[in-house]
Amino acid sequence: MSLLTPSFGLLFWMIISFAIVFGLLAKFGFPVITKSVNERREYIQQSLTNADEANRTLENIRQKSEELLNDARKQQQSILKQATKEAAQIIQKAKDDATIQGKLKLNEAIRLIDLQKQKAIGEIRSQVASLSVDIAEKILRHQLENTETHDKLIAQLLDEIENSDTVKN
Repeated sequence: MSLLTPSFGLLFWMIISFAIVFGLLAKFGFPVITKSVNERREYIQQSLTNADEANRTLENIRQKSEELLNDARKQQQSILKQATKEAAQIIQKAKDDATIQGKLKLNEAIRLIDLQKQKAIGEIRSQVASLSVDIAEKILRHQLENTETHDKLIAQLLDEIENSDTVKN
């Protein structure tokens, strides 16, 4: 027998062995393998379905978040505009109040100055009247007949008054 050509008996037993192994594999091995492949295929299909659903959900969430961000930006701009407007109103009101208060204080100061001026004028008038009475009294007391002496006396009295004012100040 040659090594390259098998004998009929060997070929017979190889076919029987192959049939038994194939039968056992068909009965026990192939169903387990096909079941495992089918389960893996279903798992992959389910994973793809879940991934698609997750992508759709993620897209919906992204769109909603963009809408919320846009709404938040609009509200922020609205709030900033309102705050700016209110700040301008508050500043204007403060300016108006300050102007009014300044005018009131100025008017009060002018009134006080006028009051002190009137008081000072009254005092000056009182002093002038008192000085006039003093001069007249001194003139009448001397009863001068000579005008020259009379003029000298008036000049002297005015000098005295002037000196007394200088001393007081």
